[in-house]
Amino acid sequence: MNLDRDMLVLMHDVARIMRTRFDQRARAYGMTRAQWVILARLERQPGMTQNEMASLCEVEPITVGRLVDRLEARGLLERRLDPADRRIRRLHLLPASQPILREIHRYKNDLFASITKGLDEQTLETITNALLHMKDKLTAEPGKLAAAGE
Repeated sequence: MNLDRDMLVLMHDVARIMRTRFDQRARAYGMTRAQWVILARLERQPGMTQNEMASLCEVEPITVGRLVDRLEARGLLERRLDPADRRIRRLHLLPASQPILREIHRYKNDLFASITKGLDEQTLETITNALLHMKDKLTAEPGKLAAAGE
């Protein structure tokens, strides 16, 4: 099999290259891609706990804790006590995070425009639907795929 045309290899390569590009861009701001991910996720889901963030980022809570420490030291987010359970601290963005979030959005949009240039809307819709289908299959119960003979 030609690995240059192997869909799984290609998806892995595209994801890896995009992560590398975001790493480079974040470094230009004295940050890491992981820190950018935390800011972007908090923008979509304010008030998450560090454990929830760790689960979403697929890292250990201690790793998120260190990243949050750095972001908090830069005045980009803060930990607030949960009003219902004072043992829990929730993460909230501060106004200083807005310029960085604007840059994240701008770079994401620019990268998307660059990598999809020359692809028509129907092709983009087909790719999106195919990826959503694959994601759905991968996030299904592990035994379900094997039992269904898929």
